[in-house]
Amino acid sequence: MQPVLLVTLLSVLGLVCSLDNGLMRTPPMGWLAWERYRCNTDCTNDPDNCISEHLFRAMADRLAEDGWRALGYEYVNIDDCWTSKKRDAQGRLQPDPKRFPSGIKALADYVHAKGLKLGIYGDMGLYTCGGYPGTTLDTVQIDAETFAEWGVDMLKLDGCYSNDSMKAEGYPKMSAALNATGRPIAYSCSWPAYQGGLPPQVNYTQLGEICNLWRNYGDIQDSWDDVLNVIDWFGSNQEVLQPAAGPGHWNDPDMLIIGDFGLSYEQSKVQMALWAVLAAPLFMSNDLRSISDKAKEILQNQMAISINQDRLGLQEIRNSIQNILFVFQDKYFEVWKRTLSKGEYAVAFLLTANDGTPRPYLANLAKLYIVDCRLGYKVYDVFDSSFLGIFTLIDVIYLKINPSGVVLLHISPVCV
Repeated sequence: MQPVLLVTLLSVLGLVCSLDNGLMRTPPMGWLAWERYRCNTDCTNDPDNCISEHLFRAMADRLAEDGWRALGYEYVNIDDCWTSKKRDAQGRLQPDPKRFPSGIKALADYVHAKGLKLGIYGDMGLYTCGGYPGTTLDTVQIDAETFAEWGVDMLKLDGCYSNDSMKAEGYPKMSAALNATGRPIAYSCSWPAYQGGLPPQVNYTQLGEICNLWRNYGDIQDSWDDVLNVIDWFGSNQEVLQPAAGPGHWNDPDMLIIGDFGLSYEQSKVQMALWAVLAAPLFMSNDLRSISDKAKEILQNQMAISINQDRLGLQEIRNSIQNILFVFQDKYFEVWKRTLSKGEYAVAFLLTANDGTPRPYLANLAKLYIVDCRLGYKVYDVFDSSFLGIFTLIDVIYLKINPSGVVLLHISPVCV
């Protein structure tokens, strides 16, 4: 083999195998600053809610002390606007000295002492979306090494102020650089969201080889319409998205906004249910210091979390008879199904109508293509925390679904 060809082949293989970190075998869980706190840097007038070490320490405290960590919510993730406006004399990113006076290494140590992990934000571009220093092709290595030295556990790499060629070279290059540090750093890529989220612009095979998770779609906003838009986009494009997801590499429909301002109680359950059956990362973006008991109850629902964290790692799909996600849709109803391990299933019945009247829905296992166990299945209502009974394949399961609401069922076989 010619030397030049050999070097080229080894380089390609190095990139293909670059995500050798063994992380995120189930969808990651934790807390992320962006949706709730954006780029609030006004620590003079709003010290409790500005992007600062105080905010992230406070959220780490709440994750550790209020039951979140025990359920799997382990990441405390910094987003944009944490850096100084300039790199230091050695060309390294540096935190804003007024808002992060102790530095990121000290913050990571604090988070780790709580049994948690620290995530950080960067941007494959000249600047971050908030106008702070980005990561360019010539600073990929030094940034990866800096994050590793600080003890960072996850990097979210955005894509503002960039172009297609820079992203195409930079995202794989960062994956290799992170892996080369020797520190296990999970890697979240925003690349597909900037390319429309779909082939041929997006190569999901490549993404699965270089990233642990990736943002497919635009930023979620604090509104019911936005939640529905994300759900509809994932359902409409499930044939492409479903095969791309699995242990170690996940589609990311963006943050959970449960506990903020835009969702009702019923709508909050919808987001939790659909993110569970989508095998989506569960990154809350809310104020854990003042979250309501009802919102906390939804986010800490152990059966919903167990569905999300199922180790089979299959994402649901819509309108497929075989391994369905989306079983059925009419003007108002959507039925989503996820195949779980041990012959179990999760099925979400979503009512998009908002006319104020709960509507009945009659289901049976045969119509849901849940037929492997002829003896029947045990059916649980996840959010009501109630056992509905044992149903044969043709028994009617009578459900009543609230407007802009959901019923999420966990279904397990009687067969041994």
